[in-house]
Amino acid sequence: MLEDIISLCKRRGFVYPTSEIYGGLVSSYDYGPLGAELLRNIRNLWWDEFISGRDDMLGLDSQIILHPQTWVASGHVGSFADPLVEDLVNHKRYRADHLLEASGKDHVEDMSLAEIAAYLKEKNLKSPDGNPLSEPKAFNLLFETAIGSVAGDKGKVYLRGETAQGIFSNFKQVLDSTRNKLPFGIGQIGKSFRNEITTGQFVFRTLEFEQAEIEYFFDPENSNWQDLFDAWKKDMFAFVTSTLGVKEENLRWRRHTDAERSFYSQDTYDLDYHFPFGWKELWGIAYRGDYDLQQHQKFSGEKLEYTDPYTGKKLVPHVIEPALGVNRAFLMVLTDALYEDKEHQRLVLKLNPKLAPYKIAVFPLLKNKEALVGKAREVYGLLKSNWPTTWDDRGNIGKRYLYQDEIGTPFCVTIDFDSLEEGSVTVRDRDTTKQDRVKIEALVDYFKDMLG
Repeated sequence: MLEDIISLCKRRGFVYPTSEIYGGLVSSYDYGPLGAELLRNIRNLWWDEFISGRDDMLGLDSQIILHPQTWVASGHVGSFADPLVEDLVNHKRYRADHLLEASGKDHVEDMSLAEIAAYLKEKNLKSPDGNPLSEPKAFNLLFETAIGSVAGDKGKVYLRGETAQGIFSNFKQVLDSTRNKLPFGIGQIGKSFRNEITTGQFVFRTLEFEQAEIEYFFDPENSNWQDLFDAWKKDMFAFVTSTLGVKEENLRWRRHTDAERSFYSQDTYDLDYHFPFGWKELWGIAYRGDYDLQQHQKFSGEKLEYTDPYTGKKLVPHVIEPALGVNRAFLMVLTDALYEDKEHQRLVLKLNPKLAPYKIAVFPLLKNKEALVGKAREVYGLLKSNWPTTWDDRGNIGKRYLYQDEIGTPFCVTIDFDSLEEGSVTVRDRDTTKQDRVKIEALVDYFKDMLG
C-alpha cells in the first residue's frame, strides 16, 4: 500500500524525493504542484476551523530561529533525544526503540535507555543488515547552526524542534497587544526541524516538517481542565472525520502511560491513524499545566503572568496543547482516499472535495477543433473564477478521466458538438462515474450545490 502511494505521489506530482538530481537527501521530500495544493488546503481548513472560526483563538507566526536560551528553558537542549544504535559494520544508524518494536516488543515507549540496552543484549538483536549493534545512546534531535557577521564570532543557535515555544515566548506580547481574557488560545502553522534517524516511512517522519499547534491558556480555578481537554478531543476528531473526510474505523485514541508521559503533563492522548506501516500518531493533545510559562519566566527573568481584569488576581495560566503533524495529515488523507476500482479498472483518489487540488477539470472533446476549444475555454474561464479548475486536452477522453481520477478531481466537464448546438455539457462524477447533462448557464449553480 505504501509503495502504491509513493508511486502515485511521484508520478502525478504530489511528492518528489528532494535533490533527486544529486542522489537525494535522507528523510527529505519536496511537494510538487498537486502536493503543494493539497497541503495548502489542509492548512487552510485547519486555520479556518481552529483560528478564524473561533472567538477564543488568535493566530501567530513566530520565527524558525529563536534565541537559543528558549531551547534550554524548554528542556530540548538537555533531554530532546531518541535512543540511537549504530551498525558496527556499515555504520548505519537506527532508532533502537523502533528495532525493538520490529522484533515484537510491546510498550517500548516506557523503557529507559538502560532497559533498551539490556533487551538488545538479551535478544542478541542485529541491525536490518544482520550486523552487530553498538550500545544505545541518547541522540539529540535539535539541528544546530550559527549566526554572526564576523568570522570566528558566531553564536550557536538551533532550528526550532517544535512551533510551540514561539507561542510561549510571545505570550506576554500577545496578551499586552490584544488584552484577551482567559480562557483563550494561540495557534500557528509552521516548519519544524528534527535530526531524525528513521527512514522508510515516506513523509511521515522527515527532517523538515510542518506542525499546526495550539496552546490553549486557562485559569484552573475557573475552568475545569478535563472539560476543556474533552472538548478539544471532540473538536480534533470532528476535524479529521467531518472536515477531512477520514474513515472513523481508521482512527483510535491512545492514552500515554505514566512512564511515557512527560513528568509535567497530567494527561496526554494521541489520536492515531492506521497507516500502511501500523498505528501511528497523527495528533497529540496534552495538559501541560503551567510548566512551559514557568520555565520561560524562570530563564528569562520576565513575568509571564495574566491579571484577571475583574479581580486583579495574578496567575501563570495553565495550558492544553493540541499539536497536529500537517505532513502526517497529508499522508493520512492520501492513504484513506486511495481506492482501486476493479469494476472500472481505475485507481481513484476519493479525496474530500474540500481537499482536492482541483475541483473541476474541463475538456474539449477534440483539441484540434477550434469551435470546441473556444467554447471549452469559455467554460473553463467561467468555472476557474469560482473554483480551482484545470484544463486538460491531452490524449483521448478515457485517458483524461483516468488521470483526473488518480489526482482526485471530483468533477470533469466535457464540451462536445452538442455543446455547440444546444449549450449543454457533460459533467462526470469521479466517485460514481455517473454523467449528467447540464446547461452552461446553469453550471455555476450546479457546482455550488455540489461543491459549496
